[in-house]
Amino acid sequence: MGTTLIWEYGMTSGSSFVEIAAILSLATLAGLIGQKLRQPLIIMFLATGILAGPSCFGIIHSYEQIELLAEIGIALLLFIVGLKLDLQLIRTTGPVALATGLGQIIFTSVIGFFIALALDMNWLSAAYVAVALTFSSTIIIVKLLSDKKEIDSLHGQIAIGFLIIQDIAAILALVALTTFGSSLTTEEGAWLSTFFIVAKGFGFLGCIALTMKYVLPILVRRLAHSLELLTLFAIAWAVFLGAASEVLGFSKEVGAFLAGVSLAPTDYRESIGARLTGLRDFLLLFFFIDLGARLEWDMVGSQLGAAIVFSIFVLIGNPLIVLIIMGYMGYRRRTSLLAGLTVAQISEFSLIVAALGLSIGHISGETVGLITLVGVVTIFLSTYMILYSSSLYEFFSEPLKIFERSIPYREMAIDTSEDSGDVDVILVGLGNYGSGLADYLLRREKSVLCVDFDPVVLDRWRERGVPVLYGDIADPDMHEHLPLNRTRWVLSTVRSREMNLALAHNLKESGYTGKLAMTALSEREAGEFEKAGAHLVFRPFKDATEQAADALTYAMDFLPENIDWPVSFLEVRVQSDATAAGQLIRDIPLRSLTGVSIIAVSRGGGIHYDPGPEFRIFPGDRLLIVGPPAGLKEAGRVLNQLDVRKGSELADRFEIAELLVAGDSVLAGQSIGEVRFRQSYGVTLVGIRRDREKITAVQPAEKLLGGDRLIVIGTSRVIGQLQLQGAL
Repeated sequence: MGTTLIWEYGMTSGSSFVEIAAILSLATLAGLIGQKLRQPLIIMFLATGILAGPSCFGIIHSYEQIELLAEIGIALLLFIVGLKLDLQLIRTTGPVALATGLGQIIFTSVIGFFIALALDMNWLSAAYVAVALTFSSTIIIVKLLSDKKEIDSLHGQIAIGFLIIQDIAAILALVALTTFGSSLTTEEGAWLSTFFIVAKGFGFLGCIALTMKYVLPILVRRLAHSLELLTLFAIAWAVFLGAASEVLGFSKEVGAFLAGVSLAPTDYRESIGARLTGLRDFLLLFFFIDLGARLEWDMVGSQLGAAIVFSIFVLIGNPLIVLIIMGYMGYRRRTSLLAGLTVAQISEFSLIVAALGLSIGHISGETVGLITLVGVVTIFLSTYMILYSSSLYEFFSEPLKIFERSIPYREMAIDTSEDSGDVDVILVGLGNYGSGLADYLLRREKSVLCVDFDPVVLDRWRERGVPVLYGDIADPDMHEHLPLNRTRWVLSTVRSREMNLALAHNLKESGYTGKLAMTALSEREAGEFEKAGAHLVFRPFKDATEQAADALTYAMDFLPENIDWPVSFLEVRVQSDATAAGQLIRDIPLRSLTGVSIIAVSRGGGIHYDPGPEFRIFPGDRLLIVGPPAGLKEAGRVLNQLDVRKGSELADRFEIAELLVAGDSVLAGQSIGEVRFRQSYGVTLVGIRRDREKITAVQPAEKLLGGDRLIVIGTSRVIGQLQLQGAL
């Protein structure tokens, strides 16, 4: 009752403020519910419009104000699409983005058109429905793939590539509808009308092109001194071109899109897009609310059967179309399925096209209700299909083999590991941490096979001559492509607890007998990985904290704030395999080669000022060097030049072996303390196997018996000499 009075007061007072406040409150509540259900906000905004509309609470009365906000929101949406239009991504993903994008649009629209005709729709309504079924939501897909950290994966890049193709097709559809829409209903002067439309279109594009070349670069550079002013200009430019487009007989959406395209080549497009994304989402709220409020549920109810048919086609048919196209092009079934699931819904563009068709009289509210209902169903269900795509693949893996070539050559072309021979380390994950590890392992002359799901990253490592393999740690079949029988270590730098545990399980199931190393983000994760079988767990954040504290203390205590002299300072961290590591300062020819001097050394949180010639440099030391700017870079190279001798010394690695104590050995009856293994044999005793008993905590008083098998650890050279004796 109280809420009703507030609404009535707001309406009678002539102010829409209370009405908007109530709508936003309802949208926030719906958004919280959607968050719990892991649903995109589009669904919840539509639900808000339905609840606030005349069918339920009847809150909305200021339709004109809400429609104006909705139109600005759509203009900003198209502006940002144009601003972020990345044609380079289509080129990098190769022909698959173009072939899959166009193929899916053609097959979906043709099949959808005939399904609509079979459901007794007229040809114009059937065409609108068919077009609406072809578009998928770039906003939703990018958000879901980003949340799952799959945006850089092969299937993620392919999906984004053909979603861009869909966005371009949607823009062309909007252009066609707004420019040629009237000619669909009136035939008089069609040719003359078309001529004038084309002429105005080329003139409009020509003016924008001239502005892009001669005006916008200079103007944007000057406005960039104030980010707020630059953002305001971007909004004004989008609305201005939208209004100009509408005056010329095109849609405001086309003008806003071209405004985005015109600013895309500038260096500030990322900053503009980041600032406008929140405003776009806020204003789009009113478009979906307006759409939901205008739904006539009597008509929607009559379209329920048709909506179910079209929803099934979108949820199953669209992914199947992508599976067939990508399978034919030589991709593995998993990549094809994960990319195909991204088109298992219709998008906000579908609803915009439907709303535009209603405004120019091509379709009825009943058709708009049908398209909206299909959108609600497909977006709702496809969200869960994408979130649980790995589980869906595991369930349908065997039947999906019919969509995969016997040799999936597209993905195999990424791999260069077939003839790589024995491998020291299979390194899974080439992010910043993984790439750094790969660099240092290669520096230490270890053979490394790099595995990642980002083909662009793999290309960079392939160019360096490093064997690479395309693989996704979440793929249960990935271990089938790894040379596990000829590798010593598998190292995962992927920062996902679930994926790392799955990798450990899959390696165990495949019979892998080598060592496993993983990267943990917390002590709890580290404990879980060790229980899962990891022999070594890296803790990058914990390991870096002491070094960071040392560097900060060093900088705070010593680095000069200013100096009026033609010299420069540089901090150099000495790597463990560098020539300088372990040497005295007098033995490092730094001054003679480069004219640079070491004036301070930071070690273990302390700073050694003006170290003398007898000061020894240790690995991990931070050296502050001073000298002419031209010599600093060369000095850094000299200090961290690779010490080839150290690489050769590491070749004699540690081994664990089992040595037999003979029955007549002089060791029988002696205690461990009396034998003094380290001094006598150069190895460390870590355990005793005595019949079925395993003694792991060896005490100095423990007596050795004939027949004991001693578990020792030492260098391969010493172990080899002891094994030649046969028994002790």
